Amino acid sequence: MRTTEADSNYNDLDKMSIDDLLTNINKEDQSVPLAIQKVLPQITKLIEQVVIKLKAGGRLFYMGAGTSGRLGIVDASECPPTYGIDHGVVIGLIAGGDEAIRKAVEFAEDDLNQGWLDLQVHNINDKDIVIGIAASGSTPYVVGALEKCNQNNIVTGCIVCNSQSKIASVSAFPIEVVVGPEFVTGSTRMKSGTAQKLVLNMISTATMIQLGRVKGNKMVDMQLSNQKLIDRGTKMVMRNTNLSDYEKAKELLIMHGSVRKATEAYEAEKN
Repeated sequence: MRTTEADSNYNDLDKMSIDDLLTNINKEDQSVPLAIQKVLPQITKLIEQVVIKLKAGGRLFYMGAGTSGRLGIVDASECPPTYGIDHGVVIGLIAGGDEAIRKAVEFAEDDLNQGWLDLQVHNINDKDIVIGIAASGSTPYVVGALEKCNQNNIVTGCIVCNSQSKIASVSAFPIEVVVGPEFVTGSTRMKSGTAQKLVLNMISTATMIQLGRVKGNKMVDMQLSNQKLIDRGTKMVMRNTNLSDYEKAKELLIMHGSVRKATEAYEAEKN
């Protein structure tokens, strides 16, 4: 039996108080970072490949079904506003299409061919890298896509939560985060989903830092999509340039569109 399908370590959940439920869920959640710690070398190897591909002008694709697919889409969608990269550099695909982001699409994940068809819509090629995300490690939508990628010399990786899974076996750079049975038996949106989210954070964050999208510890290329970010960016420009005039720094930021460009323009003008 897959670990993700094994019986919960807790019985009679329906008889627990809310306090006991939360205490036990929290106890289980604490095991997730420790499971990830065990596979940091595998995560490193996959990120190294992602960086190579993106530096050469390729793209990163995440693909999965259900919770796994949604997590990939979340991570992909947050890269442009956070790091200022173009839309389409990191792409999330989910079995069942956009409808499945909000609502489960029955049996969409069971189609062995659809994942590859979805990749072809984006003109997938050997400059790109594809990461399959599946707690079970057996989702046909992902398996079929990764197999076709391998046949077409496209680098593959995965994030799964069972050992010796089918998806890991067809991935060149597999990550297997075995978090154990879920608190509610088989509910992989819990610990497995948390593990996948944490690993995705690592992949996108480390990649963007390696691509030069962070300076020091600041998101200097972030999009100015709301007043909070404009305020944050203005204060970053002030620190970078030693400007004491908030309005002047804000004017520079808005004129040039990013902290990096505003800082560079100010320094160029000074010199």
